[in-house]
Amino acid sequence: MTGTNPDPDPRRTPGQKGGGGVPPGETPPGEDSTSGAGPQETYNPTRGWAKGPVIAIGALVLLFCVTVVIWAAII
Repeated sequence: MTGTNPDPDPRRTPGQKGGGGVPPGETPPGEDSTSGAGPQETYNPTRGWAKGPVIAIGALVLLFCVTVVIWAAII
């Protein structure tokens, strides 16, 4: 089995300067940030609580307070 070197000969590699550097314009541009990656978000709910849950919780708290007051008045 004969082995060959997979690396190209630096003397015959196009675009290489002496000393192994690469001249300007030979390298691809830098990568863009990841802010543009991923799916487009189209659903952004509003912040805060909806009126329904706030009213339901308030009614339960009021019912509890009334029950405690009535129970305390009976005892």
